[in-house]
Amino acid sequence: MTDKTSPPSKSHGKKSIAASARPRDLMSEAPLADVWTARIVTLLPEVFPGVLGASLTGKALTDRLWQLQTIDLRRFGEGRHRNVDDTPAGGGAGMVLRADVVDAALTEASENTAGKNWPVIYLSPRGKPFDQAMAQRFAAADGVTLLSGRFEGVDQRVLDARDVEEVSLGDFVMTGGEIAAMALIDATVRLIPRVLGNQASVEEESFSTGLLEHPQYTKPADWNGRAIPEVLLSGHHAKITDWRQAMAERLTKERRPDLWRAYCESHDMDPDKD
Repeated sequence: MTDKTSPPSKSHGKKSIAASARPRDLMSEAPLADVWTARIVTLLPEVFPGVLGASLTGKALTDRLWQLQTIDLRRFGEGRHRNVDDTPAGGGAGMVLRADVVDAALTEASENTAGKNWPVIYLSPRGKPFDQAMAQRFAAADGVTLLSGRFEGVDQRVLDARDVEEVSLGDFVMTGGEIAAMALIDATVRLIPRVLGNQASVEEESFSTGLLEHPQYTKPADWNGRAIPEVLLSGHHAKITDWRQAMAERLTKERRPDLWRAYCESHDMDPDKD
């Protein structure tokens, strides 16, 4: 049943997003000037915040430790049907997002970013692999703008003209950049002070030291005949630290030889040592 006494809602092209179940409606609140912000240029603004609105990232969003804004690429489309793409120059399958359309959206996304540390990122399988160091760099910025591609990609000219940084989640292809954008934001936001509430846990995670994380255990001490390693129950903190370091090195050497070689090089170690 419609409440006729309520004023009609207004639609804005750029808005802060929060899960509808949150007690406060962040969509109606003015953006804060000094809060880390993710701006997402997308054809699917309705899919946000998605998982970002849950758990610790969702609580941090509600507490305004970070902000999320979407910019609907369709608003900048051409003609009656708001077309945002066209056929590839030179022929070929699929469609390509137009340079003029993307440029107009990025112009709006760049509002109030002049003079700030504000990377513009295009989620692309041909980009530089996303890693923890990159997440740390983005978390230290004032905010990021993420361009979520669709179809066969984006006209190269707008990427070159705006010096857009291309970032990839891995050697695979997705139907669009929205899920990749959520993953990048999640990995970045959790590094913002006060989001997790326990900075020590961040410092001990995989990749923070260049190594994979050591195995973790908890109660019960014996589960289905599998016991927690005795050293972890010894109370001897130095031995526990040594065991965790040794396990982190072992796992990294076995599972990620690339990381192991880089770690050994930075620590003047022989990568072939036992």
